[in-house]
Amino acid sequence: MSKLEAILSQEVEAEIQAVLQEAKAKAERLTSEAKAKAEGMLSAKKRALEASLQAAIRRAESAGELLQATARTEAKGEVLARVREKVQEALMALPGSPDWPGILRKLAEEALAALGEPEALASHPENLPHLEGLARERGLELRADPALRLGVRAIGKGGRTQVENALLSRLQRAWDALSSKVAQVVWG
Repeated sequence: MSKLEAILSQEVEAEIQAVLQEAKAKAERLTSEAKAKAEGMLSAKKRALEASLQAAIRRAESAGELLQATARTEAKGEVLARVREKVQEALMALPGSPDWPGILRKLAEEALAALGEPEALASHPENLPHLEGLARERGLELRADPALRLGVRAIGKGGRTQVENALLSRLQRAWDALSSKVAQVVWG
C-alpha cells in the first residue's frame, strides 16, 4: 500500500470516526430528549390518572352519602307512618273507652259553636245515646250517620250549613305539624 493510500485510508477512517461520533452524540441527545419527553408524558398521565381517581372517589363518596341519606329518610318515613298508624289505632279504640262520651260531647259542642243556628246533630248510631242529653239541652234533632264513627256533624237550619268535627279528619289536618314534632322528639 502506498503512502497515499494510507493517508487517504486514515482520512477516511478519521471522517468515519467523526461521523460515527457525531451520530453517537446525536443518538444520545435524541435518546435523552425521548426519555425526558417520555418521563414528562408519564408524569402527566400519572397526574391525570390521580386526578381521575380522586374524582371517582369523590363521586363514590357522594353516591354513598346520597344512598345513606335516602335510606335514613325512608326509615324516618316508615317510623312516622308507623306512629300515625298507632295513633289511628288508638283513636279507633276510643269508642270503647269510658272517656268516649265526654270526648264525643266536646266534639259536638265545638261543631255546634261553629254554627249560628244548629238544628241537628249527626253521628254514628252507637254514639247517639251519648249525645241525647246535649241534644235535649239544645233542642236538637239527632240523626244517625254510620260514616261518623269517630265524630259528629252539626247541621244548621234547613241543612244548608254543616260542620263536621271528627277525630280522623282532625288528625289528617294536623298531621304535618304533629309529624314534625314527633320527628323532633325521636331524632332531635
